[in-house]
Amino acid sequence: MTNVIVLVGAGSIGQAIARRVGAGKHILLADLRKENADAAAKTLSEAGFDVSTATADVSSRASVEALVHKATSIGDILGFVQAAGVSPTQASPETILKVDLYGTALLLEQFGTVMARGGAGVVIASQSGHRLPPLSVEQNAALATTAVEELLALSFLDLDQVKDSLHAYQLAKRGNSLRVMAEAVRWGKRGARVNTISPGIIITPLAKDELTGPRGPGYRRMIEVSAAGRAGTPDEVATVAALLMGPDGAFITGSDFVMDGGVTSAYWFGELKPQ
Repeated sequence: MTNVIVLVGAGSIGQAIARRVGAGKHILLADLRKENADAAAKTLSEAGFDVSTATADVSSRASVEALVHKATSIGDILGFVQAAGVSPTQASPETILKVDLYGTALLLEQFGTVMARGGAGVVIASQSGHRLPPLSVEQNAALATTAVEELLALSFLDLDQVKDSLHAYQLAKRGNSLRVMAEAVRWGKRGARVNTISPGIIITPLAKDELTGPRGPGYRRMIEVSAAGRAGTPDEVATVAALLMGPDGAFITGSDFVMDGGVTSAYWFGELKPQ
């Protein structure tokens, strides 16, 4: 039987992870835009990987269910990577919550029912979720366990309360890590694992949008005062993903790994600390 890695999101981070974990397996590469999936598939295929593509809208249940059906028709799902999403500069609060929060929860729900024993998943969250002030115990539980189709109806996610795209993004990314923690329990019953990585500023086209957008000065300030003093690379994220998805990470599930060069540390206890 063919072993399958499902990669949702054909961007730089997703491709870097596919290169680290996809050798000897079939990579099913899904993206909202067919041209993005095709371009990434061409690059990976020319590097010796076995790749097919699918068009998928993570905010659509029918689309995600079709992706799951296609993946299972190819073989056993041993790897799952959720690297799709939109940034605060790119989208409205409503779209961010629909794609980054609801979409990720939907993918976790659906792929959590088909993962093979020994399989592992990684969700790309963000350092931004760690700069949100603490939520209540009840809010944490709601983001982690509310039924997917009821998730966007949570009162504290009402658009009259979440009016700013950055706030929506922070809530979505905090929700991702909480959701993964809860889903790890269910995935574990299948003998599978799932974790989140919360990267900082990683040089990708999405990050360049942010660096040249209205929040650019703030992003550059984060880089300047961080312990690392630089932005990260997709390959560094892929190194952590490979650990989490491979045998060396077999004791790790339901965890969130912040890799931001020390930006979150600087935000809470250093030069970025709000006055």
